[in-house]
Amino acid sequence: MSHPTIRTYIRQKLTQLIQDTFGPVGCIAGVATAGIPQGVLVAQELGLPFIYVRSKPKDHGTGNLIEGDVLTGKRVVVMEDLISTGNSSLQAVEALRDAGYDVAGLAAIFTYGFDVAANNLKQANCPFVTLSNYNALIKYAGDNQYIAEGDIELLKQWQQDPAGWGK
Repeated sequence: MSHPTIRTYIRQKLTQLIQDTFGPVGCIAGVATAGIPQGVLVAQELGLPFIYVRSKPKDHGTGNLIEGDVLTGKRVVVMEDLISTGNSSLQAVEALRDAGYDVAGLAAIFTYGFDVAANNLKQANCPFVTLSNYNALIKYAGDNQYIAEGDIELLKQWQQDPAGWGK
């Protein structure tokens, strides 16, 4: 029996996570550009249309902010690769809501677990789920001796204040 590729694994796990968390949806929306690859994979797995949201409208042509088969009114899950502060994800969520979509929530591969992201997403009434997070990564790396025990505390300190860390 062959092992699935990382692409297959991520597609399957994200798809299951979305179904378990958000139930039925009518569309998957990727945040340009990093949310597009996994968004396409999940949409394909679910047999759903895929769209993506730019950070700003095109400055030429149609000037679209949302690209793809724009079917407003659909219940949509927004896909990201990484959640740090949540700001880029929330720009996409707002654009979709403004266009008439019912945003069920946000799914991503990874989050740093910053309080600012959780607070921003909660304030915007946007539930989110991720496959993994910073704390799990640090635990795994420590348990498997990829990082020294003494460095774990430094990494946790960074997570508490990344902007001020090391100053």
